[in-house]
This record gives sequence, C-alpha cells and structure tokens, in this order.
Amino acid sequence: MSCNSCGTGDSAPGGCKNHGTCGTSGCNKLTVFDWLANMELPEGQEMFPYVEVRFKNSRKEFFHNHENLPLKIGDVVATQCATGHDMGIVTLTGELVRVQMKRKRVKLDSDEVLQIYRVANQNDIDKWKEARGREDEMKIKAREIAIRLNLKMKISDIEFQGDGSKATFFYTADQRVDFRELIREYAGTFRTRIEMRQIGLRQEAARLGGIGSCGRELCCSTWLTDFRSVTTSAARYQNLSLNPQKLAGQCGKLKCCLNYELDSYMDALSNFPKQNQKLYTDKGVALCQKVDIFKGLMWYCYDGEWMNWHTLTTDQVHEIVAKNKAKEKVAGIEEYARELVIEEKVSFENVVGQDSLTRFDNKSSGAKSKRKKRRNNRNKKKAPAGNKPAVKADGQSNKSPNSNQNKSTKPRRNKSRKPKPGNTNNDKK
Repeated sequence: MSCNSCGTGDSAPGGCKNHGTCGTSGCNKLTVFDWLANMELPEGQEMFPYVEVRFKNSRKEFFHNHENLPLKIGDVVATQCATGHDMGIVTLTGELVRVQMKRKRVKLDSDEVLQIYRVANQNDIDKWKEARGREDEMKIKAREIAIRLNLKMKISDIEFQGDGSKATFFYTADQRVDFRELIREYAGTFRTRIEMRQIGLRQEAARLGGIGSCGRELCCSTWLTDFRSVTTSAARYQNLSLNPQKLAGQCGKLKCCLNYELDSYMDALSNFPKQNQKLYTDKGVALCQKVDIFKGLMWYCYDGEWMNWHTLTTDQVHEIVAKNKAKEKVAGIEEYARELVIEEKVSFENVVGQDSLTRFDNKSSGAKSKRKKRRNNRNKKKAPAGNKPAVKADGQSNKSPNSNQNKSTKPRRNKSRKPKPGNTNNDKK
C-alpha cells in the first residue's frame, strides 16, 4: 500500500521522502487498514466520537472528538496534553477505533483519553515543523554533553511537543543513571523544558529502524506492535546453533522471528520420540545423532561406532522403543535402515545449464584438443597428393621407415647476420 505522493508516476516513483510521516497516511508504519471506509452508517446512527492519532515514530493514542469535527485519515490535528498542545496525524476514524480501543483495553470514559482541540492551521504546522527540524542538531549536542559528564547512557532519540514547549529525550542504559546534572545542562543549553524517558533496547530499534539480516526492514519498526519474550529454547526446538552473533538482532536481544515458526516445529516434534532415548539391540546401544523434523527422519549410530550413521523413521524408532519396553531386543538397526528408501525429488529445473559446478574444469583440455585438430588439418594441407602411402587390405600402410626422405624439403637459408658497416674491429680501434 502506498499513498498518493509516494505512488509511481509516469516512469519513476515520486516519493514523499518523509520516511513514513507523510500526511496521506498510506505509507505510515503501523497503519491500520480501514476496511469500513467506503461503507455508510445506517440512518439515525452517529459516528463513533473517538479517533486514533499517531505521533512521531510508533506512538499512538486515542482522543475524544467532543466537538464532532469532520475528521478524516491524514488530517493534522492539535491535541490536548499536560501543558500546551501537541500535534499529530489522524490514522483511524469510525467504528474500527472502537475495536482498537477494546483490543488495547482503553476505556471510553477514562481520564487517559484526552480531547482534540481543532484541526491544525498553518501557524500550528509551521511551529511543528520548526521544532522537528531542531531534533537532529539537539541529539548531537545532547550526546556530547552526556559523554562529557561520563554518564553510561545513550541518547537514542528526541521528540518535541507540537508547540515546541517541551522536548522528550529517549535514552537507553544498562544501570540506573543519575541525570540531575544532565537535565540542568540540557535546560541551560536548549532553553526548553526537558523530560527524560528510559526505553528498552527493542523499543530503541523500533524507533530508529534499520535493515535486518534477512535484507528487509526490521519487523519492530514496520508492523510488529508487541514484543513477546524470546528464549533460547525456541532455537533449540528448531535445531539452530546457539551462536549469539547469529541469533541476536540489531537490538542485541534474540530475534523476534524465532517465534514465528515455533508453533509449526512444536506440532511436528509432538510425534517425535525423545532424542535422548537409547535403542537397545544385539549389536549394542544406538544413540541419536541428528533429526530432520519436517521429513520425520532420525539418524542413529552404535556406541563406539560414531562414524557409521543409520537413517530411521519415527515409526521405526517407536517400534524399536516399544520392543525395548517389552524387554525385547532387535537384531540391529541396519535391518530397519535397509527398508527405508529415500526418494530425492527435484523441486526445480535449471534451464540455463548452470547446475554443474565443474563445468569450467575441462576448459583447458578442450582448448588443447582444438589446437591439435588445427595442427593436423595444417599438416594434411601441406602434404603432397602423390606421396600418400598405399593402404593394405588389412588397413595397414606400406609406409617405409625412411619415407620421410621422399618429402620435398627446401634448403635452409643462412641465417648468419652480415656485419653492419661501421661495426668492424678496425672501426672500433
């Protein structure tokens, strides 16, 4: 989905270059699709008097439209706040706001729901843009002041209030930070009210955004609204190597995408026997070395013969385990492995012809054979027609060993150089 200003024009995309903060709300992150937008209300029913307003990055709040202003998605409005007013963009109106408030457990008559003052005029928008333009410069100075005071914290983002009367500094820190002196420095330098708000590492990644290891934008900065706990057990169930550099995202925590396919793995593992289950046979004890969850295969080897693996299905393992529980031993797992025939299916066909990795190895030998053919052709052209050797009935030629003497040879030229004039010994003297 793209907005009108970001859509493709004649031949090249226009692009509003607002990075998800444009007014038409089609390319904003965390935008809710209004599937009731084209439906009219029944007669006698009033429109739901609450709207959803989005501020910088992923901050969204619900406001009461007590004056019944004709608001639509993309309108810039002035909203109520603790002191002064704030500026935001309307992202959702109508009955879907009721559903969103119920999902986020926001009560209609609570004191948390503030009011909308008015639709923003040009003066409000100019002040808002001026305040937003100061954020990047303030962020650099704020980090320099924090480093000078030797505070173990990181200023990740700054958000100005719509009227420019207050600036909220978002920071991350591993331990508790005493920033009383820091606030005095900020208030004296920036000449505005300061509010410090600590956020987690995941919230910081959601606010700043970035590109993940998959090559796409971070899920937390585009569509992910809640942060569920991710543990290393999710990686164990999926047979992933417990390498913190590969499992951690840009926030330094475990990747949220480890939970996406966890339910599928758990369903597939429900039919698997325990991997620490030992198989008792006449040849010895067999131990599990590897599993393929979605194919339902398990690899076993005997204790002491760690290099010889045998492939079994989960049904075969269950059968052996059932016999072991009945105090029966099987002859060996090789008999079950012989019955298993794995069919390899080609999921694609390479029509380009680049499927062979050794297609360039014999390139030099082909060049040599071409050179030999060229030499043979040249020799055939140079040989006279009358000196062809006679061929016997058995296919052998009557060519004598001294037949090379019959070939016409040209006398060799004397390649000795003639002395150039002026290079004689007399001239040297």
